[in-house]
Amino acid sequence: MTEKNRAQQTATIYSTPTCQFCKNVEAYLDEKGYKYEKIDVSADPAKAQEMIDKSGQMGVPVTDIKGEIIIGWDKPKFEALFV
Repeated sequence: MTEKNRAQQTATIYSTPTCQFCKNVEAYLDEKGYKYEKIDVSADPAKAQEMIDKSGQMGVPVTDIKGEIIIGWDKPKFEALFV
């Protein structure tokens, strides 16, 4: 994926403010120059339900990149998307 393509793509990170794994996901996407929307599911019950509906999980982080759902901080899965 080229730099230009990354800049045009966006991800959604479902997270909470105290989640260190969520911060790892953010730092990784920042490093790759990939734009993302961060959603605090502890402050938005509707978005928390959206996350559960997409992933079947109640824990964070859950990341949606182009419809690919990544649960947790799974660096190999993230790296596979950026090959």
